[in-house]
Amino acid sequence: MTSKVTYLGDLRTKSIHVQSGNEIISDAPLDNNGKGEAFSPTDTVANALASCMMTIMGIKARDMNLDIANSTADVTKIMNAEPRRIGAIEIVFEMKGTNDEKNKTILERAAMTCPVFLSLNTEIEKRITFNWK
Repeated sequence: MTSKVTYLGDLRTKSIHVQSGNEIISDAPLDNNGKGEAFSPTDTVANALASCMMTIMGIKARDMNLDIANSTADVTKIMNAEPRRIGAIEIVFEMKGTNDEKNKTILERAAMTCPVFLSLNTEIEKRITFNWK
C-alpha cells in the first residue's frame, strides 16, 4: 500500500504516506465549493509534475557531477469547465547548476521523461519553460 486517505469532512482529506508517515492535507478549491485552505487534489497533480521533473533532472545532474540545488519551479494549474478537469499545467523552472548548452539540453530532455509527465492524459497541455541562471 502506498498511502491511506481519510475523509475528514467539510471537503477535506488527510493522506498518509505509509512508508514515511508523512502527511498531506487536501481541501476543495474555492471554485468548487471548498475553502481553498490547502492544496486541492488537482493542485497536487500539477505540483507532482514539477516535483517529478525536478527529481529526474536531479538524478541526471548527479550522474553528470552537476549541482542543481536551489533551482525552483513556479507551477500554475489551469482548469477546464466542461468537463471539469485539468486543461493545462504551466511550469516555469528557474534552473541553476550549469551554463553549458549541452548540459542544459540533456537535463531538459531528461525532465520530459519523468513518470508523471508520461502518465498524464495527452489532452492536458504541458507548458514547460526552462530559465537557466
